[in-house]
Amino acid sequence: MPLRRYSFLDQCLGELQHFVKSVVLTAKNPIMETPAHEVDESTLSAKESKHVAGLMRVDHTGEICAQALYRGQAFVAKSIETKARLHHAAEEEYNHLSWCEGRLEDLDARKSLLNPLWYIGSFAIGATAGLISDKISYGFVIETEKQVMRHLEAHLSELPVQDEKSRVILTQMYKDEKEHADKAKLAGGAEFPLWAKLVMKAQSKVMTSLAYRI
Repeated sequence: MPLRRYSFLDQCLGELQHFVKSVVLTAKNPIMETPAHEVDESTLSAKESKHVAGLMRVDHTGEICAQALYRGQAFVAKSIETKARLHHAAEEEYNHLSWCEGRLEDLDARKSLLNPLWYIGSFAIGATAGLISDKISYGFVIETEKQVMRHLEAHLSELPVQDEKSRVILTQMYKDEKEHADKAKLAGGAEFPLWAKLVMKAQSKVMTSLAYRI
């Protein structure tokens, strides 16, 4: 049976629906249950709880950006195979989005108020990378995941020792991000030049600084 071909308008409506699903609605029904579902809540001081909430808000916003980046890349992907891989990666990243959102709820903390802007900006960046070539698109995935892994490493080191609930979530996220980077490399992702890596690092710094507080 031939695959259905969607019109440009249908695709745009689909992306709008995904924006609402990721940014407006509560992130529910992940493919995988949170790895922290059987971990008991730890006792945190008010200061510790506020700091953990800030870290998890940054990680949640990072997953908002991941959704948008992958969807933007897939929207303009040159091949059906690349589009399918990127959509699958976005579905896996939705697990992380749900886990981080659940942890924020545990901490009685809000999501970043700037998430709609992060999503729109990241979608545009992803689409720009995807328009160049699938090879560049995969290279973009590799560099993005490397930067996310560095953020997760830093956050794991900053968590209060007793906060095992947040720790198991971030640890599993780290493993999944590494897998995504490895798959993108196997798919032929191109190595990014130093200047592009520095630009991405600077953009990431702005996002993390703002999302921690706002």
